[in-house]
Amino acid sequence: MQPSRKGVTAMKRGMGATLLMGGVVLGALQMAAPWVQGAEPTQALKQIKNYTVSTAPVEQLHLDPPKLPDLSGYTAQAVEAKIDRSRKGRVVVRRMLQQDALKDFIGGNERLREWVKRQQGMPNAIFIEGGHVTPADIARALPDSQFSETEKGVYLARLPLVVAHDASLEIDKETRDFRLSQERGSFLVNDGKLFVTGSKLTAWREQDKSPAWFRKPEEFRPFLVSWGGSELYIVASTVTSLGYDNSKSYGVSITQYTPGQAARLKRAAPTGWLINSEFVDHWYGFYCFEAENVVIKGNTYRDNIVYGIDPHDRSRGLIIAENTVFGTKKKHGIIISREVDDSWIVNNKTFDNKLSGIVIDRNSVNNLVAWNEVYQNHADGITLYESSNNLLWGNKVLNNARHGIRVRNSVNIRLYENLSAANGLTGVLGHIKDLTNTDRDIELDPFDAKVSMILVGGKLAGNGSSPLSIDSPLSVELYRVELLAPSKSTGISFAGVLGEKQEEILDLMVRRKQAVLIDPVETQAELQD
Repeated sequence: MQPSRKGVTAMKRGMGATLLMGGVVLGALQMAAPWVQGAEPTQALKQIKNYTVSTAPVEQLHLDPPKLPDLSGYTAQAVEAKIDRSRKGRVVVRRMLQQDALKDFIGGNERLREWVKRQQGMPNAIFIEGGHVTPADIARALPDSQFSETEKGVYLARLPLVVAHDASLEIDKETRDFRLSQERGSFLVNDGKLFVTGSKLTAWREQDKSPAWFRKPEEFRPFLVSWGGSELYIVASTVTSLGYDNSKSYGVSITQYTPGQAARLKRAAPTGWLINSEFVDHWYGFYCFEAENVVIKGNTYRDNIVYGIDPHDRSRGLIIAENTVFGTKKKHGIIISREVDDSWIVNNKTFDNKLSGIVIDRNSVNNLVAWNEVYQNHADGITLYESSNNLLWGNKVLNNARHGIRVRNSVNIRLYENLSAANGLTGVLGHIKDLTNTDRDIELDPFDAKVSMILVGGKLAGNGSSPLSIDSPLSVELYRVELLAPSKSTGISFAGVLGEKQEEILDLMVRRKQAVLIDPVETQAELQD
């Protein structure tokens, strides 16, 4: 079951508690704590600066392991069943101007000039309409200057290609490679249904007779975009070298139309399945915008440029499962950003990415991040920025260059049964940051400089600077967390607010085996009223 959108904990203390209990602590605890001499605390509640330390019940912290969606139905056989071959489609060539599916790519003189230059005249596109079409059908219908079979089962498109709203294109195993010419400005637009099964889809540099490997961000490379109301299915295929730094031209994209067109066309949210495939050398390995129920399962994303997997604005109900994401050159392996809600990021491996392995960003809520292996990334393992009410369960976060799990300006973050070990800085970091004087659009991406989290179970082991650091929390609750093998010779030391109360915390946690509640003084006063 997904975590509750409201994210209300059973604790009726609201936002003002820090609870820590039950760890197994190894290493030298070298500190002058009163309990070392057998002294008992004289008060159940001690006031330290603006926080108090006490015990509290922990029954409310119980949470059953999350239930995952059934993934067994996302198969090649299920995709095959969706292909309707009963109506034969037609292939025509039309001017690109005044076509809804192409307006984003010909708007303004600069983008129109791109296609005029590459086609040496007013630009045309291939349209598939009225039913089912294969690459062989296109080759029979058009001259080689527009679309050709260059060798058996290898096709080259030298014009943009549009699958109309009432049509489908099937690129199946009979197609060894479906190539989009970089020199001629070819790209693929799906406004209906597109199937790539057991095949290859390649941005092709004719001059070099090779994929259009990335050279610079602004250089045009062919791309695939699947618009509002469309369905995209890529199964057991290899997709190579798509996308560049221009709107909706990022690589493989599933995206609703721009607001003006969406209001006029009234298309449903786009969707699709990308399963058991490989995505290599794209500007973005995957991007979506206002998409729903997209399944990204069992794929490999390697050596992509900016992101591996990047669901974006107001997408929901996504399943990102059992993927391997590595070698992203500029930013993160997997990131969901700006109100990407009600989704699952589960059982993925993400490693050796330039920044973080997994990022939850910009008010993306009610997501489950579970049982992922996140390791050897060049910044954090798992990062949450300004995204409240999310659940992290059973992740292994190992040997990342900076923090294992980092939580910024986010409340009700629940961390259950995670292992964060051998990371360069902190095992788990919670902090606040004022973003008002940055380049952030506060109206588009509002935030509160507040942090709260619950840690239950799991291990924090051998992290570089501290197992745990919390900066000015509204609520942090920890229970049954194991602190193992500190990397410092001085033994385990907390940072932030917990560091200020370390003696009292360890007294209750280690010697007395009780819960520890660290409460802001202001909240205690409110509770007494």
